[in-house]
Amino acid sequence: MTTSGISGGTSFTGPAGPYPGGDPYADYRAAAFAFEAWPDLADRRLGAGVIAASDEFFAERENLLTPEAPVFDPAAYGPKGKVMDGWESRRRRGAHAGRPHPDDGEHDWALIRLGVPGAVRGVVVDTAHFRGNHPESVAVEGAALPGTPSPGELLADDVRWTPLVPRTPVGGHAANGFPVDTARRFTHLRLSQFPDGGIARLRVHGEPLPDPAWLAALGTFDLAALEHGGRVEDASDRFFSPPFHSILPGRSRKMSEGWETRRRRDKGHDWVRYRLAGHCVPRAVEIDTGCYVGNAAGWAALSVLDATTGADPVDPMAGWTEVLAPTRLQPDAVHRLALTGVPAATHLRVDIYPDGGIARLRVHGSLTEAGVRGLRRSP
Repeated sequence: MTTSGISGGTSFTGPAGPYPGGDPYADYRAAAFAFEAWPDLADRRLGAGVIAASDEFFAERENLLTPEAPVFDPAAYGPKGKVMDGWESRRRRGAHAGRPHPDDGEHDWALIRLGVPGAVRGVVVDTAHFRGNHPESVAVEGAALPGTPSPGELLADDVRWTPLVPRTPVGGHAANGFPVDTARRFTHLRLSQFPDGGIARLRVHGEPLPDPAWLAALGTFDLAALEHGGRVEDASDRFFSPPFHSILPGRSRKMSEGWETRRRRDKGHDWVRYRLAGHCVPRAVEIDTGCYVGNAAGWAALSVLDATTGADPVDPMAGWTEVLAPTRLQPDAVHRLALTGVPAATHLRVDIYPDGGIARLRVHGSLTEAGVRGLRRSP
């Protein structure tokens, strides 16, 4: 059963049918959520983690944040039962035979440290492959604590937890999406499932809001990095892999971990538009074509724009200043390029000619005083 009405989203209820054989995703229930345009703040590649759970008898809590889609092997069994790609707790029981069911408020929980603190715009609780062993309902709360608190510190009585998703029924073998309407900055989430069961994945989409004091202490840093508040706003093509990969930490290990476009058969070119960490001055860039050997972009050019002047980043003809003319790129290589005379900017666009792949983009520079003030005013 599908139920609409979650303020801009779609909820699913009830179990899915038993696994019929063949493609396990053939009867998977999903919907498109507008909030998925925001990055996943709980991406393990950003440093997110599931730091504690009340119970993980059947399947480990760490599976919740695996970047890849959940997989299902119908023949995989272990000493504790069916091997599942997700987080699954044991079945709760009541006090005695006369009251065999758990009380209404009983539940299991998991504590999630976000890879990047931020304002949450939406949550996906994915119960893929949990067809009749999913929770009846779920709830999500957020908290903001400095540093790297332990599970005990997060569970202390004086910690303020803000409801993000009220207790809501969910469906089995489905992507249960919940838009979130809050402007607060959070560092941790608490996922509760009532009364027990299995959840395959948790995705937490939102606006990155890193600690401005940390960025100020760094001075010069990567202004495009997702972990520093950079974000991909739009791109011409996402055919083989998404452009947000280009601002993830570390180097890519294979082609699918970068940004790669399809082969162009026209006379155009591809591009990505980034919103930088704040009002800033870029000084140097790294364009990494790692793992792209026969399909790297041929040339790349860079332009910047200052949206505080009223210029519209969506308009490719207004307000953009080219700071790097089209430059030849080599395959599977890191290109380090100094920039001179770059004006203050809030956005950067990379134009690649004619198509191909870029693994990572690093934009080294520092915030202006206006940029620092802007971050301090963030939620």
